[in-house]
Amino acid sequence: MQQINDFFAAFSSLLWGWPMIILLLGTHIFLTIRLRFPQRKIGTAIRLSVSRDRNATGDVSQFGALATALAATIGTGNIIGVATAISLGGPGAVLWCWLTGVFGISTKYAEGLLAIKYRVKTPEGKMLGGPMYALERGLGWKWAAVLFALFTAIAAFGIGNTVQANAISTLSFETYNIPPYVTGAVICLLAGAVIIGGVKSIARVCTMLVPFMAVFYVLGCLAIMCINGSYVWPAIKLICESAFTPAAAGGGFIGTTVMMAARYGIARGLFSNESGMGSAPIVAAAAQTRNPVRQALVSASGTFWDTVIICALTGIVIVSSIIAYPDIDYSNGAVLTKAAFSKIPYIGAPLLTVGLLTFAFSTILGWSYYGERAVEYLSSRKRAHASIRIYRLLYIAALFIGSVVSLGMVWNIADCMNALMAIPNLLSLLLLSGVIVKETRKYLWSGYLDKEMEEEE
Repeated sequence: MQQINDFFAAFSSLLWGWPMIILLLGTHIFLTIRLRFPQRKIGTAIRLSVSRDRNATGDVSQFGALATALAATIGTGNIIGVATAISLGGPGAVLWCWLTGVFGISTKYAEGLLAIKYRVKTPEGKMLGGPMYALERGLGWKWAAVLFALFTAIAAFGIGNTVQANAISTLSFETYNIPPYVTGAVICLLAGAVIIGGVKSIARVCTMLVPFMAVFYVLGCLAIMCINGSYVWPAIKLICESAFTPAAAGGGFIGTTVMMAARYGIARGLFSNESGMGSAPIVAAAAQTRNPVRQALVSASGTFWDTVIICALTGIVIVSSIIAYPDIDYSNGAVLTKAAFSKIPYIGAPLLTVGLLTFAFSTILGWSYYGERAVEYLSSRKRAHASIRIYRLLYIAALFIGSVVSLGMVWNIADCMNALMAIPNLLSLLLLSGVIVKETRKYLWSGYLDKEMEEEE
């Protein structure tokens, strides 16, 4: 097992070296410039996300699709993932994580647009889409589409399943002394009851769960920042300075480099908001929307909430707690998270507990849908239903396994799968950027955002 872990650790380091950082950030920046800074339209995006295109074609509302995508992205990466980035790359990793989110808004916009542009309708009337369809129908790269779907189906068991179940069971045991096997059984029952109902059931639960958990966590972080008031500005300065000057980190972070801060910040940023990974477009394709650009804007708002707001607040809370309480152990992300939040009287521990439980469970639901759609793409039409049923059973069983076993190597495997998903997706975004610009000009730049897609075809 140690050899396997070492292999994936080395493979992860290789995948997340300079080439990946350049490809990921380069795509974010390239699309930001070519699409004329769609970040400016974040207000419009938020407005559209709570609107409903009742007569538009799709399986779920735009908000339902956004809530499902946010359910998958707002997970342990927003809390433990940020802390892990800080423990490995120093406080500067928070800024790189945040910048990945800011520029990633453009990439998430582009992904959402292509998801609607190249989605297909099954004989049963179900909408299917995502990078595998963009790769196949937009570029003619069937082989790359198959690889993306394969990596997605595998990644779902890591980033969306065992990692989340293990976080829930570990927290339940440490906080309430609940045996992991009991927690695992409860997770399987609750998740199974929702997952079996398909995308409409998942979206219905996520539309109720996501707003509650996000508002609760944001308000809690703001309260902690008020308690740590005198340390917030020093924390922000330390985050900014140590992102570009390793000596600025100081203390227990001596030895971190700018490359380490960038690597872990960008990796955890992608793990958190998934901009460029190609997962969120899978559910965006099911949205009821008049045209591709409307859903593209709605999808882009997900990265804003996930990273620009939630991850930034988490990073500031943790770094300010480190400054306020120098005895905190920086060596382990999970330990750092618990120590930083537990230092805050009254609200710190409950906020962490509720945040992790709801974030992790919602991620389990969102990623189950991603995995199912990937399996459906890989299966023949006749065998699709049977394949999905088998996948659901395996997914639910893996939740129990993740709850009761040690997952030391899972983070490395998850990072590898994330990168392997991102590479073909990012290439498709770059090569189809002309299509993205054309659709953006047709609906957004020309002022026809409310037009039906059929009117223009």
